[in-house]
Amino acid sequence: MNRYARQMILPEVGAEGQSRIGAAHVLMVGAGGLGVPALQYLAGAGIGRITLIDPDTVEETNLHRQPIFRMKDLGQPKVQAAAQAVVRLNPAVQMVALVDRLTPANAPDLVAGADVVLDCADSYAASYTLSDTCLAARRPLISASALGLSGYVGGFCAGAPSLRALFPDPPDTGQTCATAGVLGPVVGMLGCLQAQMALAVILGLEPSPLGQFTRFEGGRLTQFRFDAAPECDGPRFIAAEDIRDDDMVVDLRPEDEAPRKATPDALRHPGYGATGPLPRPGQRVVLACRSGLRSWRAADALSRRWNGEITLLALGGIPE
Repeated sequence: MNRYARQMILPEVGAEGQSRIGAAHVLMVGAGGLGVPALQYLAGAGIGRITLIDPDTVEETNLHRQPIFRMKDLGQPKVQAAAQAVVRLNPAVQMVALVDRLTPANAPDLVAGADVVLDCADSYAASYTLSDTCLAARRPLISASALGLSGYVGGFCAGAPSLRALFPDPPDTGQTCATAGVLGPVVGMLGCLQAQMALAVILGLEPSPLGQFTRFEGGRLTQFRFDAAPECDGPRFIAAEDIRDDDMVVDLRPEDEAPRKATPDALRHPGYGATGPLPRPGQRVVLACRSGLRSWRAADALSRRWNGEITLLALGGIPE
């Protein structure tokens, strides 16, 4: 019996659809609460190749919402432990495990080689970097986020508006799963929806999941389409190696958070934006913090005082 018989019997799949699934290459960014269920169901469906990138290791606090991992995996890179689990689940799937952080430097090459991109990082900088990259490369992006008892999944780019079109402003809260908590089944459900939307893109199902937004809140799922949302401008993220010698670099992290500044000559100014020295005419400003959230807010404040080029730098570490 063919292991895919129960999905191939669907008229939307069949032998041709299964062939598409087997030939597809999915890029997944993040091997946490969203990435684990998405990975399991995509591997189970027979995706031909999955590139999984995540810099973190398995921690005991992950296990309540990342059940692909076991106690024996503690301390191991997540992508390696996840790849081993996929081999046990479906050895036909080719896994590429990258112990690395997604940045504006490596995103273009990673996105260019994929048919569908899944944003499972639940990271402010990663989501917008992926969206900007996918929009330019015309690659479909399935992005999700979860916090507490709510979250969302959306299909972006490749003919649909980008994440930036739907969320042009920084969030009002800087809470994360580490500070606000999250219930395992919430991220599990949203990750499964990401897998379903990715398969729908690969199979060419209609209506397309691109341009569709699904929200889970108050125990209910609601949906709407945003096909006509206009693209908007806003500061972009850069990689640390793209800082120029003549940039004005402002590190928003206090010294007790980051003893070493983003660059040796960076101005350390946690409250920069509404206050602080302005750059020279024609000089670019680079605002640096851990996740990019503080940088975005500082960029908003700075833009009210100064009309020039502002870029954001996310340096990793504990999410804000």
